[in-house]
Amino acid sequence: MQHWTDQLRIGAIMDGPLLAIDRLDERPVVAQIVDAMRRAILTGALQPGDRVASTRLFAAELGTARSSVVSAYEQLAGEGYLELRQGAPTLVAPLGERSGGSWSSDTPADGPSGITTRPLDTGHGTADAARRRPPAASATLVEPALVKPTLANADRGTRTAPERGTGTPQPARPPRIDLLPGRPSTARIDERAWRSAWRRAAAVAVPVDDPPRLGEPALRAAIADHVRHARGFACEPDDIVVTAGTSEATSLIGTALHDLLGTRPLVAVEDPGYPNARRMLERAGAELAPVAVGDDGLRVELLRTLPRTPDAILVTPSHQYPLGGRLPVAARLELLEYARRAGALVLEDDYDSEFRHVGAPIPTLASLDATGAKVVLIGSFSKVLTPWLRLGYAVLPRDERLRAAVEGVRAESPSPVAGVVQHAVAHLLTTGAVRRHIAATTRDYAHRRRLVLAAIGDLPGTDLVGLDGGLHAVLRLPRHDAVDAVLRHLAGAGIVVARLADYSAVTADGLPGIVLGYAGVGDRELGDALGRIRAAVLASR
Repeated sequence: MQHWTDQLRIGAIMDGPLLAIDRLDERPVVAQIVDAMRRAILTGALQPGDRVASTRLFAAELGTARSSVVSAYEQLAGEGYLELRQGAPTLVAPLGERSGGSWSSDTPADGPSGITTRPLDTGHGTADAARRRPPAASATLVEPALVKPTLANADRGTRTAPERGTGTPQPARPPRIDLLPGRPSTARIDERAWRSAWRRAAAVAVPVDDPPRLGEPALRAAIADHVRHARGFACEPDDIVVTAGTSEATSLIGTALHDLLGTRPLVAVEDPGYPNARRMLERAGAELAPVAVGDDGLRVELLRTLPRTPDAILVTPSHQYPLGGRLPVAARLELLEYARRAGALVLEDDYDSEFRHVGAPIPTLASLDATGAKVVLIGSFSKVLTPWLRLGYAVLPRDERLRAAVEGVRAESPSPVAGVVQHAVAHLLTTGAVRRHIAATTRDYAHRRRLVLAAIGDLPGTDLVGLDGGLHAVLRLPRHDAVDAVLRHLAGAGIVVARLADYSAVTADGLPGIVLGYAGVGDRELGDALGRIRAAVLASR
């Protein structure tokens, strides 16, 4: 049989790099288009600001369905490579700093964009591995009720964070205004869609068995579709493991690593970073190696200074928690190259990625991983919908040993997420209710972000950061005693925020400042609290 390709120049005036479509390639045309254009952008053949052909022209020249080109462009836009604007030309997005016209890392960029479905190994680990494993942390199930904005125990809150120094002063009674981070707004939840989802879930015949260990098939398929649309990362339902939020996902992977290695894994973690993730890893038997973060996130170069090579790296590249930086593409490629050389697994906590307020999305580490075998993408619906669901997911890489270890952990304990919850969320995802909710709440959060900037963005001697995306802001202060004074003032007024130092991975070595969530309160409450924060900071000088 003749082996032939269609070739097409993909620049708007058709003088750009050649795109080759191999008709005998097992990959779909969409995947081939995505791979070729991603490679052209990463190598500098296509530059930021370059126009690319319209979907109609591209499809006509290639002789393929326009829907294939549309899907490819949407995936590339979701990964942060293209800028799609209604009624305007499609442009190559600015992705970060370059070195010498190409990305500074020598990580290959020509691997497949998606993850090939591979069956999980049916081996469940050895009895010795089970004996070595520390007890897993328990998870909380939820009841199918419509949640209003009086949420507690948020996934990213600091109610259980270790206190430092005098600790974060707390009001004697429940706070009048709760600005702890990790509380999304539920005011925009479509009650009709919400109740319909629970009715449909309740109508399912009551099973006699536990939910499937890795998750209900319908939910795994819906999450794979959500990840493709929201983050431009193509994965398969078989790659998805349903978890009880990001904390349980982190614990699950940490426990699987412990089983694989037969000893305590060393996990590099961001400092400052998410305290609960550190606790979950330690409970899973991991040893932690704090790595400092800079303005853009994890300082990748510091990984090489660790006393020994880490077995895994936990990172929040899309919106560093809590400081809010986002890792540029060049640094992401450098991190992936380090992980490849070190044989380390990367745990990508894709925190707050659905809510961007400034700048185009940047590709996930998982989508940049040319091997497809080094990154676990972790996500949650705690911010998207409500923490009461306690539902998240992990997208596993093409590492059969890791997959078998994860399945082995799940085989020893039932799924931590109730089947009725999984059915309800699957319905919310497949009907588009989640996508509509994200669009509506993003507008609300952008408005509240502007309120925060207007109220405390010009305070002398402070630095307001973390506002490019997400649901919280960080107000950095010059001294810890100033932080103490501000927290005392706010506690007296019945307002609670978090102490930035509580996020440090090193005892008594935190940054001075406060962390405030602005999503889970109304405009009037937020305005009141911001006015008091401003007054407290000025009084502390």
